[in-house]
Amino acid sequence: MLDAVGRAEEVAGIRLELRRFGRGRPLLLLHSEEALECEPPFLDLLIVDREVIIPLPPGFGRSERPDWVSAPDDIAYVYLELIDRLKLGGVDVLGCSLGGWIALEMATKEPTVFSRMALVAPYGAKFGGPTERDIADIWMLPPAEVTRRKWFDPKKGERDYKAMPEERLSIIARNNESFARFCWEPYMHNPKLKHRLGRVKAKTLLLWGENDGIVTPAYGRAFAEHVPEASFVTIAQAGHYPHIEQPAEFMRHLRGFLD
Repeated sequence: MLDAVGRAEEVAGIRLELRRFGRGRPLLLLHSEEALECEPPFLDLLIVDREVIIPLPPGFGRSERPDWVSAPDDIAYVYLELIDRLKLGGVDVLGCSLGGWIALEMATKEPTVFSRMALVAPYGAKFGGPTERDIADIWMLPPAEVTRRKWFDPKKGERDYKAMPEERLSIIARNNESFARFCWEPYMHNPKLKHRLGRVKAKTLLLWGENDGIVTPAYGRAFAEHVPEASFVTIAQAGHYPHIEQPAEFMRHLRGFLD
């Protein structure tokens, strides 16, 4: 059973939901659009020897979403203010998918904000040409195709919505709405981010599922080429969420990087 300390933190005039789990050296967790990292069993692995600090972005969970927050770029500034308030400068960060994109936006704006960045299949940059698709269009593809691209084993991604309480379902719907609001146009990227990646100073590890059909390993390698001295590893038999599908192998790489 996870022991969480949760509260609302007002940052930039926004009430953010902030969760803290475990004890030890702080680890900032910037979760994915589905927030799968915020739940057992994966979260249990992180809190073995760390205090895991999880801010929920505007529009996710119970965090407020003002109209002026319209992109991950805006969220990055909100989070930078939160880091200052919590006195967490130089913290290690684990950013997953959308959370990885936000972490990169933060690291290009304030290069000393993170000591080490472990990023799991982040979105956020456009590396291909104008007619090349870097990122699968998850809102246009049939749901079954999205699931096939997202998971090596689709059963790992199954969620029993019928068994969930109404409040939980409302939060999932709200998260999906906010994700679409922030990432629809331009689709899943900030056109300027690619040109800013050279500012990243934190030691960086990019982790990718070999079978990721949302953002392929080739997209991940392009990221690694643009982030100074970034390392890149793939995890077998895993899709877009290798930390959920192959947690033991993922944690082996993560602990080797952070310890």
